[in-house]
Amino acid sequence: MWSPPRQISQWLCCLSAALALPVFAAVGEPEREDLTLGFIKLTDMAPLAVAYEKGFFEDEGLYVTLEAQANWKVLLDRVIDGQLDGAHMLAGQPLGATIGIGTQADIITAYSMDLNGNAITVSNDVWQEMKPNLAVDPDGKIIHPIAATALKPVVESYLDKGKAFNMGMVFPVSTHNYELRYWLAAGGLHPGYYAPHKGDNSGQLDADVLLSVTPPPQMPATMEAGTIKGYCVGEPWNQQAVFKGIGVPVVTDYEIWKNNPEKVFGVSKRWAEKYPNTHIRVIKAMIRAAHWLDENNNANRAEAVKILAKSEYVGADEEVIANSMTGTFEYEKEDKRAVPDFNVFFRYNATYPYYSDAIWYLTQMRRWGQIPHQQTDQWYMDIAKQVYRPDIYQFAVSELLKEGRMKATNFPDFKTEDGFRSPQTHFIDGITYDGKLPNTYLKQFAIGLKDDQAI
Repeated sequence: MWSPPRQISQWLCCLSAALALPVFAAVGEPEREDLTLGFIKLTDMAPLAVAYEKGFFEDEGLYVTLEAQANWKVLLDRVIDGQLDGAHMLAGQPLGATIGIGTQADIITAYSMDLNGNAITVSNDVWQEMKPNLAVDPDGKIIHPIAATALKPVVESYLDKGKAFNMGMVFPVSTHNYELRYWLAAGGLHPGYYAPHKGDNSGQLDADVLLSVTPPPQMPATMEAGTIKGYCVGEPWNQQAVFKGIGVPVVTDYEIWKNNPEKVFGVSKRWAEKYPNTHIRVIKAMIRAAHWLDENNNANRAEAVKILAKSEYVGADEEVIANSMTGTFEYEKEDKRAVPDFNVFFRYNATYPYYSDAIWYLTQMRRWGQIPHQQTDQWYMDIAKQVYRPDIYQFAVSELLKEGRMKATNFPDFKTEDGFRSPQTHFIDGITYDGKLPNTYLKQFAIGLKDDQAI
């Protein structure tokens, strides 16, 4: 096989580094054709289901089995030990694993699965106590977004009576944990600290509201039983509370942080290095699936709802899934409002693995003590580059463009893209996030660790 002279090879490597592009030949045949990919029963696993049902995996020569997992820990463990080739993951999971929060393992992601998709729901009794604290419009409709300042008097009444106020989230490094903490803290409620260096991983030190882990499908039943007074979870489990008449979603994550990254597709670094062509082909199929989900102004969402309602995927009623997947969201019975971007799979470069998205998660890990000591801005950048792999993503896109399956206008301009979104301002507390300045960002919060503070 011909190979270029050493000088040309060195020049190509230098050019690639300058442009932040990978050194790849054309994608080859998959090294591994039969794959088992894991997911949790949430609507944002949709790119996996669509890639399977529409034949996008088969177009890549891949024969995929999709397998629901019991919870996020089991899912991660099975990716680490090789029982799963890859999985639908919480965006914080590859980062948390890499830096040793809970389980230590080298996990990477080259594909972001969606934006938004979560909400915070409270029980009916808490909602009735919150309502006097809420503003209404001239027609008597409650004004959204609802800040946690409306919940604060309710929590304080519990604490005054010596009662704990418990809420659920799905995993210690989940978006749901950080979004719920963000919302509570923005309203003056302390969600508690982690102190792993002292052996305390409860996340409840100094807390006004006690947060604990509950698997997503169990959220409504756990709240109905009174174990928790509310929760943050993805769909369809907020809308399920409305349909069952047991709770009220008070705020969506779109309102907490507009167009926030949510799930990623994660694989072990070892697996990616062993099966590079297979990995790229999986990413290609999922990019096509995401595009299908959003194309023509969500024209395919009704079909997607039917797919997701199948018992092997989400397994909830079509009506419940459609409530959020088709551009609306029901806060209370008969209070359904248009939220066209509640679930985004492709728009706004949703599939691109931005370094700035990774760094936001790391800042929240530091804010709440999971990263117990101050780190430099460069440290945040180094971890982001270790875990998030836009080079692999860009190569998958280049193959799709060569094949004529996608258009260059569907993606960022890779010649100028540096992996950072412009400073983001659409947070519920009005604070601006610049991923290039993580320590400056942390200094803006009244509640949370910053600088050299430690528990």
